Amino acid sequence: MTIDPELLALGELSLHGRLVAASNGTYQGSVSRDGETATVVYKPVEGERPLWDFPDGTLAQREFAAYVVSEALGWSVVPPTLLRDGPLGVGMVQLWIDEAELTAGETELVDIVPQGRVPAGWVGVLDALDGRHNPVTLVHADNEALRRMAVFDAVVNNADRKGGHVLNPGDGRVYGVDHGVTFNADDKLRTVLWGWAGDPIADELKDDVRKLADQLAGALGQQLRELITSVELTATRERCATLLKTGTFPYPSDEWPAIPWPAF
Repeated sequence: MTIDPELLALGELSLHGRLVAASNGTYQGSVSRDGETATVVYKPVEGERPLWDFPDGTLAQREFAAYVVSEALGWSVVPPTLLRDGPLGVGMVQLWIDEAELTAGETELVDIVPQGRVPAGWVGVLDALDGRHNPVTLVHADNEALRRMAVFDAVVNNADRKGGHVLNPGDGRVYGVDHGVTFNADDKLRTVLWGWAGDPIADELKDDVRKLADQLAGALGQQLRELITSVELTATRERCATLLKTGTFPYPSDEWPAIPWPAF
């Protein structure tokens, strides 16, 4: 999705309301400039709750860092994002993505289905019991866009890839949002996209990761040092090296919950 960078960076930011389900201060708003308007998400730094395992920097910085890496990969996994001032101070501003309405018979890209009924073209992640003790399976679509997202999450060490953080605008693209808990130096990958664990990563995706690793050693790394710590940057480069060495999607760690809670 394209947007004039100056509209996002320089447009007048007005707030429409707070998204009360979010654990940190999160607002829907709009940016307007020269007759153009776009809907955005605004997360001011002042609205962030401290996290013991992410003591350095801010969640807003990590959200922007995730966008920077997404663009460096050339994948556009993250909607256009930047850091700027707003009505409640400096924060993250990100283009709002409207999801397509599902038609009869369609399902979300990440969903819960009865056990034994994984749709064709989908992969199962885990079996569980729902709130009524019915056996169900967590599933996600098996497509290239989600594969890129899964590799991206492994690179940035995303600790919170919920199903609700996977957005489908209905045009073949898939966007991921809520990247405030990324880039930790410890292995904290928590995601609903485990369906390919141990499978080979496509050569073209590995080529992009290889190019990213080279950039992390240069100007891109210098840019990220303004957003994450040097230790976290080193860990990001090491995760790239591991993906290239194994050539496969990672398995869950035994030292950290594999699925975020709630999963949606």
